[in-house]
Amino acid sequence: MSKINVLVVEDESIVSKDIQHSLKKLGYNVVGASATGEMAIELAGSENPDIVLMDIMLKGEMNGIEAADKIKEKHAIPIIFLTAYADESTLSKAKITQPYGYILKPFKEIDLHTTIEMAIYKHGKEQEIVKERDLLYSIIESKEGNKDFIFVKSNSKLVKLRNNEIYYIEALKDYVVIHTENTRYTIHSTMKDIEAKMGSEQFLRIHRSYIVRLDKIATIEYPNLTLENIEKVVPIGGSYRDELTKRIKQV
Repeated sequence: MSKINVLVVEDESIVSKDIQHSLKKLGYNVVGASATGEMAIELAGSENPDIVLMDIMLKGEMNGIEAADKIKEKHAIPIIFLTAYADESTLSKAKITQPYGYILKPFKEIDLHTTIEMAIYKHGKEQEIVKERDLLYSIIESKEGNKDFIFVKSNSKLVKLRNNEIYYIEALKDYVVIHTENTRYTIHSTMKDIEAKMGSEQFLRIHRSYIVRLDKIATIEYPNLTLENIEKVVPIGGSYRDELTKRIKQV
């Protein structure tokens, strides 16, 4: 098995060298070290590390949280934060970037090893899900001109789901849930992607977290609507209300 490549981002030279020494001792390969957020972003692109150890409180114009956010935008690289600060404010800012770990200084080598291994494992599983999602989308896209059904993954198999069976689609963190009258299917996707796949002829986004099938709407009483045959109240976002009003026939 090849060694895991690690990028170290730490502005204290002695601490950085100590971390690199510990990593090499644990069997990891250090592909680069940076003292600034800007350089960390460059190295993440040029060295293609498997994981980044990022100090939160970096000197200079960009802190570790900002650098991590920029790296996340461009690359699918897991990031672990290193910090001597455990206050609630720092944690709240850090968790927005969805790090794969959070190690408090000073730390033991066993903590470093365990956190890296768990992060690499979690990231690997997430990438498998992404590949499965891409496969699913390629199957859907191969059905050119077909707007009557989609395929969704359920229990390790692809299930044909007719569009007229779908009542609404709901966002749930990094997933979307497709609801029929009696079943729900959870897939790894975004609302933006699923909205594009479903099209606007039969479906309409009425809230940042909800897409509904128009012919399933039973009643509308702003700021909510209900759907036929199921006891579900769906909120209508203020910025989506006008479009909904345009799309329904009123007498």
